[in-house]
Amino acid sequence: MDFALLIPITLFLCITYAIKAVVDARVRKQLVASNGDPALVRGILEGDETARRLASLRWGITLVALALGFGIVDLRGWQEITPGVIAVLVGALGLGNLVFFAVSRKLR
Repeated sequence: MDFALLIPITLFLCITYAIKAVVDARVRKQLVASNGDPALVRGILEGDETARRLASLRWGITLVALALGFGIVDLRGWQEITPGVIAVLVGALGLGNLVFFAVSRKLR
């Protein structure tokens, strides 16, 4: 693999994340400065925080399920990409998303 290709990709991702962080901060600042109802502002900010936590939970569960899928592929000794290997990995992703759905329903 050509590691020189990773540098522009990483740079692009970092710039994109920085722009998103600045835009989110600016929206929050304008929301607070608008002198709206404090309960409404608090509700919006708490909802945003909850959504962020749930997104982290979703990524965590999904990545753990994907890691288990890769572990199964490695334990079976599969070295080539076949439809069976892809099915195991896609199934692991699907299972991770279903587990997240079940967990998020219990948290709400």
